[in-house]
Amino acid sequence: MSADPALAWAGPPIPVVGIGADGWAGLPDRSRSVLRECAVLLGSARQLALLPDEVAARRESWPSPLLPALPGLLAGHQGTRLGVLASGDPMFYGVGVTLARVLGAGSLRVFPQPSSASLACARLGWPLTEVSIVSAVGRPLDRLLPELAEGRRILVLSADAGTPGRLAELLRGNGFAASSLTVLEQLGGPAERVVSGTAAQWREPPGDPLNIVAVIAAGEPGRIRLTRLPGLPDTAYGGDGQLTKAEVRALTLAALAPSPGETLWDIGGGSGSVAIEWSRTHPACRAVAFEMLARRRSQISANAATLGVPDIEVRGEAIAELTADAHLPAPDAIFLGGGLTTPGLFGHCWSRLPVGGRLVANAVTAESEASLLAWCAAHGGGLRRFQIYRGEPLGRYTTWRPQLPVTQWSVVKGPDAARM
Repeated sequence: MSADPALAWAGPPIPVVGIGADGWAGLPDRSRSVLRECAVLLGSARQLALLPDEVAARRESWPSPLLPALPGLLAGHQGTRLGVLASGDPMFYGVGVTLARVLGAGSLRVFPQPSSASLACARLGWPLTEVSIVSAVGRPLDRLLPELAEGRRILVLSADAGTPGRLAELLRGNGFAASSLTVLEQLGGPAERVVSGTAAQWREPPGDPLNIVAVIAAGEPGRIRLTRLPGLPDTAYGGDGQLTKAEVRALTLAALAPSPGETLWDIGGGSGSVAIEWSRTHPACRAVAFEMLARRRSQISANAATLGVPDIEVRGEAIAELTADAHLPAPDAIFLGGGLTTPGLFGHCWSRLPVGGRLVANAVTAESEASLLAWCAAHGGGLRRFQIYRGEPLGRYTTWRPQLPVTQWSVVKGPDAARM
């Protein structure tokens, strides 16, 4: 990982030492020696209070918010024997991740302790490699929702003492009231405490703010099944009916081919279904939805929160937004679900798509289909047409009702396109 030159560290590598709830007594000799050598130690007030007087370093608590203050803070300590105290494993949702991102891994020496997840799995007898982990620290708790599946084991890193109660409420409201909860407080320390119950019956008052919650998901009969796979039921979405239907949505996501960490631009977001299901495929996937109508933008945000991907960015009309913001991070894939006949829209999208990026466009009118044929002739790619029929009642019988046929163009931008 390369360092940002503006935040480059000129001194020796900064030791980042993890400490658990057992404090100084639980640290190995090497970590203790490193802390004794520091002249200044940065950390949270709780972490710094765990150190004995024999650690003579001046102790400074992190400012809040941290990121904006970090450049000035580090610049003020250039030339000092600076150290950082972190909770457990600094690279497990910890400050070590932030420091590595802004300084580069070469500017750090990390001394980890067991993470809260490792300690929780040790107490519960759970295999850590088979457990989903969701952090509620500085993140919406709604991000838990895509992880919910029958029997799934999940660890939730709590933001504070109130997280277990909010988690129980979230589970009750989404058809998982029968799920079991185990709150593990102050793991590894002298004040360790474990409380168990179900989401349906959870009435425990807030306890220690340093806690992690273990969930065994148990769904209620009759709930709508919502998995990470594309093609969620149409009824999972609110809105005015401007929605890529489930069958076509699944085929569209297959063509877009999301991978962890990639970003999608969803042009003509409607109800946000393609952006939402792209983001649900993996916690690291990101999406930006462009929608002209304000009421639909509000609906996209509401649907995204309901379906557990509240981080989706919602913007206005695509050409206006792309013209105004030339520095919007480039997408890995673009979906054109609306506005195909809008003059200049394809050109804006194609010019911002990097080489190797994918573009998928769906057309339901003759005019928009003509655009796809022209773009395919100019840029290559493949064309497909889908005709979906759904069984519906006809008196005492069942008949097949056709949906609108959809023509789909998908293309990967090649190196020659960048030179056009």
